[in-house]
Amino acid sequence: MIKDAPLLTIRRNFERPAPKEVAALAGVPTGHAVDAVGGRGALDYRIKPLMPLAAVMVGVAVTCHCGPADNLALFAALATAKPGDVLIAATDACMATSIAGDLLMGMARNRGLKGLVTDGLARDLAGIAAVGLPVYCAGLTPDSPARNGPGTVGLPVVLGGVAIASGDIIIGDNDGVVVVRRSEASTVIKRLSEVHAAEAALEAKVRGGLEIPDFIRAVLDSERIVELP
Repeated sequence: MIKDAPLLTIRRNFERPAPKEVAALAGVPTGHAVDAVGGRGALDYRIKPLMPLAAVMVGVAVTCHCGPADNLALFAALATAKPGDVLIAATDACMATSIAGDLLMGMARNRGLKGLVTDGLARDLAGIAAVGLPVYCAGLTPDSPARNGPGTVGLPVVLGGVAIASGDIIIGDNDGVVVVRRSEASTVIKRLSEVHAAEAALEAKVRGGLEIPDFIRAVLDSERIVELP
């Protein structure tokens, strides 16, 4: 006979990035972060903020896998998270019920958390707006979840097509969410200076009237282009 699965499996003591690494990514636009990561790392485009953000969200991921139509693991992640963390709630992209609302987000604010990212749905739009924390999700529904489990906290999840581990750094703005792996944070931070410089240089050329960038012109003028009659 197979035993019933535990309600929750929790790993609290995961490795965290250095505080200076998180601070170094504060205010970094997701587009710059993606370029520094290597061109990928953003979650599925359907995971967007419920309302426009005035500032970039940056924090340390605390992951949970809730499964469909259940948020017991999300409450456990809330209890596990520390100030400055971002709750990451994988629901297997369940569209049947919400995963969080204004009351859970109010508790997250009271604990000093930075926001919530989920591949599921949320509810209580006006209440969440009053709380003031960013919520990234796939949409809204007033339907509510159960709290029965099973679920996990602190273990790796896949959310929005991207693998996320607790301790990774999460960056979110109005374009979406980017994951910076903890093991790659120092490398990404070093690359950012080059990304910022290249972006600023190209922006200056565009303001000066640039129509076609040199790297595209070089391709168009090369022997690798075939012109048809």
